[in-house]
Order: sequence, then structure tokens, then C-alpha cells
Amino acid sequence: MANAQSFWYEGEFQLSGLMTIAPYDHGLLYGATVFTTLRVKQQNVFSPETGWLLHRDRLTHSVLNFGWCLPDWDRVEMGLSTMAKHFPVLRVTLFADGRELITGRKLPADLGYKQQFGITAIVLPPEQYQRSLPHHKTSNYLSSLQGKQYAQSLQADEAILTNSQGHWLETTTGNLWGWDGATFFTPPLTDSLLPGIKRQQLIEHYHGTYPITEESWNNQVIERLTAIAYINSVVELIPITKVMIVIRDRAKPMWQSTNSFPSI
Repeated sequence: MANAQSFWYEGEFQLSGLMTIAPYDHGLLYGATVFTTLRVKQQNVFSPETGWLLHRDRLTHSVLNFGWCLPDWDRVEMGLSTMAKHFPVLRVTLFADGRELITGRKLPADLGYKQQFGITAIVLPPEQYQRSLPHHKTSNYLSSLQGKQYAQSLQADEAILTNSQGHWLETTTGNLWGWDGATFFTPPLTDSLLPGIKRQQLIEHYHGTYPITEESWNNQVIERLTAIAYINSVVELIPITKVMIVIRDRAKPMWQSTNSFPSI
């Protein structure tokens, strides 16, 4: 019987919540793994709404880029189908030697509330919080974790990562998506940010319906936006209704929404 600690590892469904890993495994020592997190729709990993093939393509790109071993995809997909019977959110982690680890969890309990009423975000200084290898979803996520915890210590829900030019890049857990009343905006991948699956899906979904501008989010772009959200495959789209900037350890208002997004 599955429980909250159940997982899939190296072709086997495990109930104990315990796994064995070598103390010198590079995944443990250096975060040398890649992962992706997907929201399973209708308990069907292969439904278009789940978007598994997009996740698989991104994992494959990273594995080949790093010169690692590709996993046994049949085994990975068997694990996904097994885990999808018990969890709506699945995380697939790949090790350099081709091993797979699949864990599951519930949707956030407050997801509906945040989707309806939005959240507050803090802009992080670039010199303290930068993601490692930002074009790849590696398990070296310490800067994002620390950034989000810092935001929460200031009574905010999320944190926005920036570069040395002050451009907004992404949040600690998702891509940025903006609206000015007529056009959608999202930062370009050339600004060194994760090529998010939900970002790709929204660009494809709105293509030909609304203009979509991929340009750096400098002050001029931010000032014209009337609605901002962060997006990922799990939460889909959560409005950011207020953005704060930290000055002398105090959070001060920087931007506030004046509009809502068109229906997806």
C-alpha cells in the first residue's frame, strides 16, 4: 500500500521511505543530478496536459550536454505510471550514471487561494543569490532555497532573482510572465534563466492570439506591466500582486498590479 514516503528508484517501487546511496556519489556531494517536476493530469503521465514529453526532452538535453548516461526511458516511464496512481505531482531525478529516482507529493494546500488572490514577492540582490548553471534544472538549488527563505522571513511568498544589470530573471521556483493590457512579456532565455515547460506551453498556447515579447525585464519594461505572475508546471500560474525591494533590511513597495490576466 503506497504512502507519503513511497518512491521509485532504479526500476523498483519502494514503500519504506529509505534508499541507499554511496557516500561519495556525486549527486550527494555536488548536487550532480538533473530533475524535472510535473503535474499529472487525470493520473495519466502521457496526456498532452501533463506534458511529459516536453519534460523528457529537457532532461535529455541536459544529460547529453553534461556527457552523462541516458536513463532507461521505458523504466522511467514505468515508474512514472506507477507513481501517478498515488501522487498528482512527480519529481524525476536523473543521476549521471543513468539511475532514476521518482518521488511524489500532493498539490500545495493553499494553491487555489494563491491562484485567486495572488502573492507578494521580494526582489533579491544579484550578488547574493544566483542559480548555478541556470539553463539546466540541476539539484544544486541552494541559492534558490536560501532566497525563498529570506523572502519568507520578510513576510513575502516568493523571491525574484536578478542579474548584475538589475534585470528580473525568474523567481526561485518559476518563470516570470507579464501583461500590459495588450501584450504578454517574459524574460528571454538569453538572460540566463531556466527554459521552463509552462513558459514554453504558454508561448505556444497564445501564439497567434496575443503578441508575446521576450525581452529583458529592466525598469522600463517592469513599469509598463499591469499584471505579473510566476509560472511552473505544478502551480501553473500564480499572480504576483505586489513586489517589494529590500533597503537597509526593510522591505519597501516597488510595484503593484493594476490588472488581471486574460483567461488561459
